Amino acid sequence: MREFGRHVAAVVFGLAAVPALAEEYDCIIEARDTVEVRSPVEALIEQVPVRRGDTVRRGDIVVVLESGAERAAVELARSKARMEGPLKAAESRLDFAAKKEQRTVELFKQNFVSAGALDEARTQRELAESELREARENRRLNELELRRAEETLKLRTIRSPFDGVVVERLMSPGALATSNVKDPIMRLAAINPLHVEVVLPATLYGKLRKGAQATVRPEAPGGKHRARVKTVDSVIDAASGTFGVRLELPNPGLAIPAGARCKVVFDSK
Repeated sequence: MREFGRHVAAVVFGLAAVPALAEEYDCIIEARDTVEVRSPVEALIEQVPVRRGDTVRRGDIVVVLESGAERAAVELARSKARMEGPLKAAESRLDFAAKKEQRTVELFKQNFVSAGALDEARTQRELAESELREARENRRLNELELRRAEETLKLRTIRSPFDGVVVERLMSPGALATSNVKDPIMRLAAINPLHVEVVLPATLYGKLRKGAQATVRPEAPGGKHRARVKTVDSVIDAASGTFGVRLELPNPGLAIPAGARCKVVFDSK
């Protein structure tokens, strides 16, 4: 009766209906990021150097597309960009025309050549300058063409956008890869750190801050792990009277699987 009386008093004062942060709440562990790897161009797959379950680092090659034509285009563009002949010839012509103009000016001052000869020499120097500018512009265009060819070739090598694991490999060498959203080549997931998603009652809103610590117990493989509150939703769902909280869970050994259910207890202040 004494315990029942305490319970009634708590209800009357509204204490029993208010959840506490010290309680254990259901949660689910999710990958920090997931991505479906697709080809940016339509091409045959030449290599897929990773398999399901492999770990990858950011920048690792995960797919190589056939690129014979693109490699040839790069070599051609590189050869054009390195050509020195047209530029050297234009520089030599300008040097010759400038010296000829200077000699003609001296001769004109001494009345050995006519004004027409001087105009001709000056015009030849101006034409030589124009040819040199054109040669330099062509050199610059060739360099830009090389950069474009190199960027096109880069599209034939697909790299991992983050550190993670290969969740599923859907295509093999010889298959035709496309940019169609329905035809991914593989799926990757980033699982260090992991995200822990929790739904809390609205009565706890304002009692949990970003950076708060908590203990997470996954159903598999078990154990207790420390996590930190990363995000507290600013909107309460009116229908359910709840709000979401996301925690960040370190997973350096990749021992905790994404998708596992869990329990979480927040540290008391």
